[in-house]
Amino acid sequence: MILPALALATLAQAQDWPQFRGPGGRGISAEAELPVEWGKDKGLRWTADLPGRGLSSPIVAGGRVFVTACTGPSQERLHVLAFDAKTGAELWRRTFAATGSTQCNNKTSMAAPTPAADARAVFALFATGDLAALGHDGDLLWYRSLVGDYPTIGNNVGMAASPVLAGDALLVAMENVGDSFVAGIDARTGTNLWKRERLQKINWCTPFVARNDGRTEALFQSPNEITAFDPATGSRLWSFSGGFATIPSPVAGDGLVLATGGTLTALRPGREQAEKAWAEKALGTATPSPTLHEGRLYVVNSAGVVICADASTGEERWRARSKGPHSASPVIAAGRIYVLSDAGETTVIKLGDEPETLAVNVLEGPMMASPAVSGGALFLRSDKRLYCIGR
Repeated sequence: MILPALALATLAQAQDWPQFRGPGGRGISAEAELPVEWGKDKGLRWTADLPGRGLSSPIVAGGRVFVTACTGPSQERLHVLAFDAKTGAELWRRTFAATGSTQCNNKTSMAAPTPAADARAVFALFATGDLAALGHDGDLLWYRSLVGDYPTIGNNVGMAASPVLAGDALLVAMENVGDSFVAGIDARTGTNLWKRERLQKINWCTPFVARNDGRTEALFQSPNEITAFDPATGSRLWSFSGGFATIPSPVAGDGLVLATGGTLTALRPGREQAEKAWAEKALGTATPSPTLHEGRLYVVNSAGVVICADASTGEERWRARSKGPHSASPVIAAGRIYVLSDAGETTVIKLGDEPETLAVNVLEGPMMASPAVSGGALFLRSDKRLYCIGR
């Protein structure tokens, strides 16, 4: 059975939001007390200024909020910052000089990948191929220039796949028109545990860690296939060929792997191969990642249409509207789905057999980073500020 690898995390661990889309990588929080309404003059626990641009989501670990940013005429200065989760006080920042190309589309930036953290360290990857491991107090544990190691990596329009931890393996996807690969990097030392070549095409999908029939699998979505690797050794476990999106990440649960694109495809993996369970064009999405919760699948398309469907069949249950466009992936918590637009407008919808829009909350955008949830609060970031929303 396919499960999120962190589904059995302890309550203390679940209160953290240690990676892109939180524990388990599905955008699901166990928090029961979260705000519904807020604005620039109400409902804010604290705000903190950021030094520059970033599409990376904030993460929360050990009572600290970690976030990345970039500055400079060519975004050549790379920043990792830590804030106190309760007060918003800046605890430290570390700045690095980019070693790789800073070329990118105007919509994105060098601080696009979301960091990942464990109890020991925070791992920050930038679109330049610079990868830093820092202690929670900001001490440098190790540093790698992936472009220095693999000089033909092509950052043509900006890279955005986030690193994800699977035990001691830090999973990175560097899929591009040059030296294109996925790898497991030893989180303790920064050296390669394994590296596998990939198709030389631009791809921004973040890997997803799942449990399938008692084993841990690292799922990588590319334009031409979904591939499952052993995260410790890089052994290829299974793959499925098809046409998939290059931005939204896959999600797994309830015995299925759900991968989106022009059509959302549900796969049923086995020990050595996967088969198609169902496919539905109406559930396709170009940017936000799908969310799976209590047997129901939730997708948000770029125009802002929220669709709820039966995860086992793909049958649509309902639709709701929010004002697009949308780049951020949704978050589900406390029986509600939070949908954030690029302009900084969060639509809060009560879940059930029929949707009920509870509030539409506006902060200064642009906001293309997915929200984080921890300690009864939502954390949002723009290019200028980090927001903690909660009582």
